[in-house]
Amino acid sequence: MKSIIITGASSGIGRVTAEHFLGQGWRVGLIARRADTLAEVTHENAVSMPCDVTSEGAVDVAFAEFGHLDVLFNNAGMFGPQTTIDEVALDDWTQVVEVNLTGMFLCARAAFRQMRAQTPQGGRIINNGSISAFTPREGSVCYTTTKHGVSGLTKTLSLDGRAFDIACGQIDIGNARTDLVINLEKTRAAQGLNPLPSMAVEDVARSVFHMATLPPEANVQSMMVMATKMPHIGRG
Repeated sequence: MKSIIITGASSGIGRVTAEHFLGQGWRVGLIARRADTLAEVTHENAVSMPCDVTSEGAVDVAFAEFGHLDVLFNNAGMFGPQTTIDEVALDDWTQVVEVNLTGMFLCARAAFRQMRAQTPQGGRIINNGSISAFTPREGSVCYTTTKHGVSGLTKTLSLDGRAFDIACGQIDIGNARTDLVINLEKTRAAQGLNPLPSMAVEDVARSVFHMATLPPEANVQSMMVMATKMPHIGRG
C-alpha cells in the first residue's frame, strides 16, 4: 500500500486531498494541530498525527512513527494580515514565516531523512506553493514573501534529492474555494470589489494525486492549477 503524509490536513486543500488519497487506497498520515478535527476522518487507512509543524520535536516524532513514506504533501500554511507592510506587526510576520517556511522546512527535512534511510530508498515531496510565488496580491507581503521562499526550497530539494531517488515538485494554486479564499472574498466584498474567479478544491486534489503517482523516473517540477477566468499570471 502506498503511503503519504499530508500537512494541514484538517481542512481545505489538505482535508480534501487526504480524502481523495484514502479513496484511492493509500495509507494517509494526517498532520494538523487540532486532534478533534483530524479525528473526523475515520477511514481505516487514515493515521491521525496531531502535530504543530513549527515544532521540531513533534514533527520528527510524527514522521518517525509513521514509518515508510512514499510521498509528502507539504501543504500547511497561513495567509497572515492583509495590509501594507507599514501596518504589519512583527509578531504577525514571524508567525507566517514560522508556519509557511520553518514548518515546510521541518516537514521536508523529516521526509527527506525518512526517504533517504528507508528500503527501497527514495520518495517524493510535493510542496504547496501559490500563484503568489510568482505574482502577489495586494496587501500580502507576509504570504508572498514566504511563498517565494517555498520555491527556493523546492528547487534545492530537487537537486539534493537526486542522489537518493527523492523527487521534489511544487503545485501553485490559484483560488481553490477554501476558507482562505472565502475570507478574501468577504474582504473584497466589504471593499466593493468584484468576486474572485475560483475553482473546486477537488480539482487541486486530483492534481496532487497525478504528481504523486508518477513513476520514479518522472517528476512534475512545477504545476500551476488556477481558476480558468483568473487574470494572466506572469512567471518571470
